[in-house]
Amino acid sequence: MKRKLTPKQQRFADEYIKSGNAANAARKAGYSKRSARSVGQENLTKPDIKQYIDEQMAEIASKRIMDAREAVELLTRIARGEEKETVISSTPEGVYESQKEADLKTRISAVKEILKRYPGDDKLVKAQIRKAAAEADIAEAKARIMNASTDSTEAKVSEYLDKLDDVLGGDSDGN
Repeated sequence: MKRKLTPKQQRFADEYIKSGNAANAARKAGYSKRSARSVGQENLTKPDIKQYIDEQMAEIASKRIMDAREAVELLTRIARGEEKETVISSTPEGVYESQKEADLKTRISAVKEILKRYPGDDKLVKAQIRKAAAEADIAEAKARIMNASTDSTEAKVSEYLDKLDDVLGGDSDGN
């Protein structure tokens, strides 16, 4: 039969969990200042008190550590664009804070992480991932081309079409 802790022992254990110091925990629990150090060390050797402390510490640890379900839920929110990131922008007028969705590459990575946990040979999902990756590659290529400052607009468009053609695997003539 399990022995219950006295109120003083319970206070000692709770204080010890907070501070990690047996002597201080003993003083705060109401033991005399003179014997607090020895009583604190002695209490830590008592099986009932030790078991209580261990159980409480395990519960605290389990609340602080993300479990697999929480991890998959977070990845799902990222993949769907529901999870927002705070972005700080500084301008001459002041500092602004805004919320932004994850970029396409981050969302694709989240989807891949989810799929690792649910293996299956779903061709539709694989096609959707390929499409999303291609869209991300196209957006990056377009940004690089548009940021090139020395080319004329016609050259930029031509280069953009060539890059697009490379990504899609065909040619721009429709062949």
